[in-house]
Amino acid sequence: MTLPGTAFLALWHDIDPASQTEYMEWHTREHMPERLSIPGFLVGKRLIDQSRQRYRYGTIYTAESVEVFRSPAYLERLNNPTEWSGRVQPAFRNFLRVACDRLASSGVGDGGAMATIRLTLAEGGNAALKDGAQGLCDDLLAVTGAACVHVGAARNEVSDIRTRETEMRPGMAEKGFDVVVLIEGSGKPELEASLPEFHRVIGNSGLNLSDPQTIVYHLAYALSAADMAAAQ
Repeated sequence: MTLPGTAFLALWHDIDPASQTEYMEWHTREHMPERLSIPGFLVGKRLIDQSRQRYRYGTIYTAESVEVFRSPAYLERLNNPTEWSGRVQPAFRNFLRVACDRLASSGVGDGGAMATIRLTLAEGGNAALKDGAQGLCDDLLAVTGAACVHVGAARNEVSDIRTRETEMRPGMAEKGFDVVVLIEGSGKPELEASLPEFHRVIGNSGLNLSDPQTIVYHLAYALSAADMAAAQ
């Protein structure tokens, strides 16, 4: 499955404790199937770290291109949420949602855990990032515990569009990022043990990436558009 397509939508958030069970049921039984039925969506992965007090949950959706994340079909869903979505959306907290161009990937398959590393890019660093993203992916893949690596560049103008779903969530102003590195691995403890080396490789890449904000998640659920098509 890995992360096909040329773009992905990355989300981090929390859920009001009283709604956590309903959130998991809604996300598995309705929300991810709905999203993966939108033209251009390819794969969805839900992430979780029950020990965290902030950003307990994460989600990655991949798409054929970043334009899928502001396509008429997707915006129609965002502006016409289901009744179940209407109950769950107000329970979201600390919501960060950013569309990204996938600049490079290394590795195949799916890991049982994922590290998300949000980074700041120095001003004027876009050209060097595009040129060096594949090399960074390859170097990170060589670190113990890594199975797949992906580098994405934030496209905030795509994901900042306000919709009815935006209005249903409490007002939030989470700190964004310029670049995100996604590292899938054999397990959460294995990725956590290699975090110092991941950070060292990024810091020594020469790509002017700084201020890593890192979380390692378990993979909680995965679904693909192919799964949805086969089930019909």
